[in-house]
Amino acid sequence: MESAASKSAQLTANSAEDLPAGALQAKLELAEREGRQLRVKLGLDPTAPDIHLGHTVVLTKLREFQEQGHRVVLIVGDYTARVGDPSGRSETRPVLSPEEIIANANSYEAQAGRILDQDPARYELRFNSEWLDMPMADLLALVRTTTVAQLLEREDFSKRYKGGSPISVLELLYPLMQGYDSVAIEADVEIGGTDQTFNILLGRDIQRHYGIAEQAVLTMPILPGIDGVEKMSKTKGNEIAIESSADEMFGRTMRLPDEAMASWFELLAISPPADGTGARDTKVALAKAIVARFHNEAAADAAEAQFVSQFAKHELPEDIDEFALTVGDGMVHLPQALAEGFDISRSEARRLVEQGGVKIDGDAVDPAHLDLDPAQLSGAVVQIGRRRFKRFKIDR
Repeated sequence: MESAASKSAQLTANSAEDLPAGALQAKLELAEREGRQLRVKLGLDPTAPDIHLGHTVVLTKLREFQEQGHRVVLIVGDYTARVGDPSGRSETRPVLSPEEIIANANSYEAQAGRILDQDPARYELRFNSEWLDMPMADLLALVRTTTVAQLLEREDFSKRYKGGSPISVLELLYPLMQGYDSVAIEADVEIGGTDQTFNILLGRDIQRHYGIAEQAVLTMPILPGIDGVEKMSKTKGNEIAIESSADEMFGRTMRLPDEAMASWFELLAISPPADGTGARDTKVALAKAIVARFHNEAAADAAEAQFVSQFAKHELPEDIDEFALTVGDGMVHLPQALAEGFDISRSEARRLVEQGGVKIDGDAVDPAHLDLDPAQLSGAVVQIGRRRFKRFKIDR
């Protein structure tokens, strides 16, 4: 019989941290002694309709727990989504309507089923509105578990507080609400990205206050988006949704900077090609593997053929210089970006756009839309005239 130490080593492979050290192995040993499954928790807030590749890193880890016989509890945060996770945020998130949350939650459930085993013996789906729609007395009991000083230890809150940026009381409640999820379902283990470490560890404190055994914590590295820098996120526009078409999935993967490929191979558990394979062929192999995982091999072959055809059609050169464009939180004014990237004047850039002489990934720019979301330029090949090309990289 395989030992708990061996099982723990398998489950912690490619993870970031096992907290506290050795806690997961201890939970596995306890489960063996008691002859029961571990309850392994993951919470997802339905703030967008699609699950993307970044979500699959933790979902795949959950599947590994299922394969060892444990029970996954997937919590759809229909109530926490009303707050919006402040992790990594420099400002308060916009509030979604109840209708948007419900639609997104239904979409999440269906898409998670493409990765998780939904056999009721190893899978449980819960919505945290079941317990977070609580009486005031219960809310007061929850907030007594944590101090403001504890919450301000969180890096994003700390930065905003020191910088004089507003922090709503609602946002301060978010980590407590996430922690109470672990109380409600009596989680043995919680999994999340490294950006969730504070919230998950706070969940241990809250469990202890309620007299429940503290969960083990397993954090996973964050998958960068197609810009190769920022966390993959619908908000940042650098995501690849698992429901996207094969052509879109392939094309967006091909926009990934070369230096980010290694982390994608590792975190998505895809075997890289043989040493010595060129960067472009390596990226093609990555793109095909991703398409095959969520579509099939035939779709991957077809997507590659379509991409090659489009590449040849637009006569793009094999080697394209990269230009790093520094942007803030708003839109990018294209004439200014072209002026910086190609060392031309803004008036010349505007004239080229008006004459149809500017293309982004082979498509002519509409002169009526000169203010672009940075995601539209992230990793894109920008062409002016017949022979000048730059691949834009977004720096924030």
